[in-house]
Amino acid sequence: MTPPSIDAHVRLDTHPTHPSAVTATLTGSQAHIPHVGLEAANWDVVAKNTLVLARIDHEEPYWAQQAAHELTTEGITVEITPQLREAIDEEWTWANYPMPWCTRTEIREVSAEAQKIYDDIRHGHLLIHAHAQDSHTTVAVGTYLSSGKSVYLHGEDHLRQVADTFDSPAQALVSFERIHGDTMRPGPAPMTDTERDAVKARTSIDTPTAEPEPPSPEPEIVPAYSADVDDHDALLDEFLDTHSDWSKWRTWSDETTHAIHESQTLRIERIHDAPAHETAWIIAAYETPVSDRMWHLTATGATPAPMLQKLLDHLADGDGWDTTVGSAIDEKSITTATKPLVEAGWKHAVDGRWIRWTNPSEDAGVQFDAFAAQKPSSSLATWTVWAGPSVDQPNWAVHASPHAPVAMIADLATEIAHSTGARRPLHPGLPQRTTTLPAAVPTGPRRPTGRLR
Repeated sequence: MTPPSIDAHVRLDTHPTHPSAVTATLTGSQAHIPHVGLEAANWDVVAKNTLVLARIDHEEPYWAQQAAHELTTEGITVEITPQLREAIDEEWTWANYPMPWCTRTEIREVSAEAQKIYDDIRHGHLLIHAHAQDSHTTVAVGTYLSSGKSVYLHGEDHLRQVADTFDSPAQALVSFERIHGDTMRPGPAPMTDTERDAVKARTSIDTPTAEPEPPSPEPEIVPAYSADVDDHDALLDEFLDTHSDWSKWRTWSDETTHAIHESQTLRIERIHDAPAHETAWIIAAYETPVSDRMWHLTATGATPAPMLQKLLDHLADGDGWDTTVGSAIDEKSITTATKPLVEAGWKHAVDGRWIRWTNPSEDAGVQFDAFAAQKPSSSLATWTVWAGPSVDQPNWAVHASPHAPVAMIADLATEIAHSTGARRPLHPGLPQRTTTLPAAVPTGPRRPTGRLR
């Protein structure tokens, strides 16, 4: 049966300042009808005919889609903006989720229960008597005012759950004090960062007024190894947008983005907000989707944009990377990889196990470690492409394992020896660009845990 037509239009969109919240803008002579339904589903009014869904489990896009389905069934016109549609379709998972055996649906069920507890507290249905610290999380005890049932709560945000129940508040408090008397405090615990963000999202949807930026000085053309870092995330996004044979997924915490080639034998991990001297990119190749890692390459957070672009261009070439097991590195492969450096007149020197090529100004170079080349399973880098005061204290570095394709190393050598890039001088009065790293900072490649192996 076709539902009766209702003169109401609901526009669902992403929140302008909150990373996962959703806004609903209502129009039409019967806008009050979807208004009542959304409020009943825990959407909060922030302005006339404007509501916000801000949850502590970050599942707003999913529940917005459910709301859209319900409204459409009732005969209400619903518009979902492209950016919200992208968020609805995007796959993500919690980083370091303590229940890894759960399916995505089961994870959503767990977090939905945590959300209900949170909503019961903020709406005054669940009165919290006391809270305490239990190891690295928060526990609390409270009573539902409607039923009189008392509960023991364990965890925070999307992991909060009812761990025990009691017949009376007195019984609950006695048990809670017996276990957590040393850290017990009256009333609810202070809000978590996630809860504070949700409160802000429900308060206003105004976009913050941006401070006017001073005019940017004209960029200067410099060698590629001295160019600006630019936006690494934008580089990866552009690469994925223009190469349909790659797909991506991310962790909800936004700490990392993973990109996987359709063959599933080549993978990229982008570690967001990595310090300049630490690993920000990991590229790994596998002989088959389920085999051990064959070769890998890492790049630090301060790697200039032209160097990364050259690397991505190489990966975009279907014939430019090789995931077959290669033979041990020989003199011919070293000569091929470093030919661009020789052509540019870079200095060549042998220092024990290391062979090094440096530019005339000695602020950029390529290093080959003959010892590491014979140890495929070692964490030592066979190839190091770097720029800065020295190879032991670089401003940035790219490290590659023994079986990294020779053509890829040659591409990086060509870029560092022959190419240029843009560098924008800092505006007068602002802090000057750092050219060296503290001596105490380790410069070797960091071995991330739980990543591409």
